[in-house]
Amino acid sequence: MTIPSQADAAAALLAVNRRRRRIRRWVAIATLPLTLAALLFVAKLLSMYAFAHTSISSFVSGAYAESESAARGQDLLNWFEPVIAPYNIGTALGGADELASARAELERAVPLALGVQVCPVLINLSLVMERQGDAAQADGDAAKAAELYGEALEITVETPEECRSDEAQQQSPQPDRDMSDTLDENQQRQQEKQRQSQQPPPEQPQQPDQGEQGEQPQTPQDKLDDVEDRLNQGAQEREDQLGGGQGDDGSGGGTDKPW
Repeated sequence: MTIPSQADAAAALLAVNRRRRRIRRWVAIATLPLTLAALLFVAKLLSMYAFAHTSISSFVSGAYAESESAARGQDLLNWFEPVIAPYNIGTALGGADELASARAELERAVPLALGVQVCPVLINLSLVMERQGDAAQADGDAAKAAELYGEALEITVETPEECRSDEAQQQSPQPDRDMSDTLDENQQRQQEKQRQSQQPPPEQPQQPDQGEQGEQPQTPQDKLDDVEDRLNQGAQEREDQLGGGQGDDGSGGGTDKPW
């Protein structure tokens, strides 16, 4: 039997080491896609948290453009919670009074929401529609305002009953704000606005033709009486404003801000 020499033993050891290095190299190559995917996954999660924090903090401080920009960063390759990006974009646009774009983003978010995730989306969508109605009312388009108030009210009324649950409250972007109370307040306010927008405008009394009436010029006493009447009327109006500046529900008729 031949005893292997030291040279043969060294050669065999080198061959084993080469095989080991070759195996490790192929293992590294084979697992490289998984390693890259894991790194991208971690980077994506970190960026989502960063964008979310920036979007929320910017919105709270009133920097709606920065909030929208950060929210759009959440929209890229968002497979985990796809509803968050359009919801945050729509909320930021609503804060900036870009109501048409805000409505489009929130409508995009509705079918992406799972379970009670849809609750804040529907609430903000209803509020944006209501504010569109306010804008139409301010422009003198009562018919359009009534239509928009009706759409907002329909969203509020048809919001799922689960949105009043504890689970929905815990997952709300504003857990310290009662979602059930918000829905009730929105419904009451939107119903009142729709009712008011559907009322016909008061008829203006026709002014008589002073030339045909042959009105006599005012005497000094008549002018004094007229001034006194106007002063009394102004005092009464100021008293009414101080005593009744808010609506019946104490809300002052204002609309809530998007969350």
